[in-house]
Amino acid sequence: MELAWIAAGVALLVLAYLVRSLRALHRKINRNADRVSRELSGQTSRIKEEIGHAYHQVEALEQLLPILKLKAPLPASRGWAASPDFLLALSHITQKVRPKLAVELGSGTSTLVLAKSGAKKIISLDHSVDFGNQTKEMLASHGVRGVDIRIHELETYPQGYKWYAKSTFKGLAKIDLLVIDGPPSSTNPDARYPALAHLIPLLSPKATIVLDDVFRDEERKLADDILAALPGHTMKILAHEKGTAVIAPRLGK
Repeated sequence: MELAWIAAGVALLVLAYLVRSLRALHRKINRNADRVSRELSGQTSRIKEEIGHAYHQVEALEQLLPILKLKAPLPASRGWAASPDFLLALSHITQKVRPKLAVELGSGTSTLVLAKSGAKKIISLDHSVDFGNQTKEMLASHGVRGVDIRIHELETYPQGYKWYAKSTFKGLAKIDLLVIDGPPSSTNPDARYPALAHLIPLLSPKATIVLDDVFRDEERKLADDILAALPGHTMKILAHEKGTAVIAPRLGK
């Protein structure tokens, strides 16, 4: 009889242990299920966001292509290259401003857009021999001539930063349209900020400035400081894939 009680007691202890273990396992499964659910929800949101971005870029490209009247393929856009929404806005701005002199920092498809949208004279500064020559070949394939692409490695300035060489600034005066999309941020911190000191003084009174990538802190600071240096201008931030700042004269100026 005593053995039976002992056996029953052991069985109850084992049962209690199993119940506690099952409850703990259930709680762990629920926690993992919640974590997996949250991760799936986050992934779904990111996928939806990327699909939205891609659709917006397709819309912009469809509007841009008739303006360009292509004679040859275009290089890839997005990523490190300009996105279609930026290029479409640049085309509209160029058609509106009709610049006698457009200067851009960083050549590429934007150079073709400037040429096809009515800029009379274009000077493009590029620090990369490969990219600069690719742009020259692209322009030639589209029958665009007369664009001045100045290729020179970045120069080290006394202040310690690297930027476009002073020798490439020849003839830069009364700039009507300035496009800032280079040099890449990988070259040095605040890679594009020297434009404030070197090129803003060379603008015409009614110049328009277009900056890509202003969703990044460094480019947004540059845009804000350019605006502060031009009290007769206003700034509009376009909600493009990478963010575009358009700094233009106030209406009536």
